[in-house]
Amino acid sequence: MRIVSVIGFLFLVFASYFGRAQDDSDLIDPILIKLQGKIISAGDSLPVPYANILNNRTHSGTTTNANGFFTIEMLNIDTLVVTSIGFERSIIKVPSNYTGYNILTFVMLPSNYALREVRVEGEKPKVDLGFETGKASNIPVELRGDAFNEAPPVLAAFFNPISYWQYYLSKKEKRKREVRKEMVIMKNWEMHSENYNKEKVMMLTSMNELEADSFMIWFNSQDVLPYLSSEYEVRASVIEFFHYYKIEKAQKASPQPSPKERE
Repeated sequence: MRIVSVIGFLFLVFASYFGRAQDDSDLIDPILIKLQGKIISAGDSLPVPYANILNNRTHSGTTTNANGFFTIEMLNIDTLVVTSIGFERSIIKVPSNYTGYNILTFVMLPSNYALREVRVEGEKPKVDLGFETGKASNIPVELRGDAFNEAPPVLAAFFNPISYWQYYLSKKEKRKREVRKEMVIMKNWEMHSENYNKEKVMMLTSMNELEADSFMIWFNSQDVLPYLSSEYEVRASVIEFFHYYKIEKAQKASPQPSPKERE
């Protein structure tokens, strides 16, 4: 009986000793570190951009960049909370042996939401364009051409005077022609902006954005490029007048002395 008691006592002593030793091994001295990390998605291993990272102890935080990288100063015992739209909330704990010289990768789980079928019903709203619309014509669109909106000839005043004077006196007809003219001008300018813009000027002249702005102001003042120019004409004009622009700029930088100054 005594032997059993002694063995039980020794077992309790050793158990308490090993338990205390294990607790002591879990103790970590707080050390200030600079965590370098990267957040990736568990679904496709792609970086998670602009995720919010919060330190629970200091209530401070940071966000990941477009490539999922981030840096933050913290203690090695701190816990970080990571949140991002479309992902589940994650908890980050830094390994006790981390020194801050390498980049740690952390994984976030995508959020999956089961949505029921959504049906959208309704009538198409009518849009008020702010001007009166003309009556529908029986002439097919592909057969109208520009002649459909041309002014009637003088002879029409004798053979069809109502149609002739309606073209010149009707407010609806005048408004319709004005709208069509504005639409043509807008379409031409849209085509022109595709051929003549700052990006193409920078590509053709190797100038930066600020220099390209100054050149385009000078180039527009020359009034040599109509808005109906083709892409080839725009390129040729920009290259040619860029040469003149450099000459003029160089002359302003070092002006020539006047005849009196030469004497």
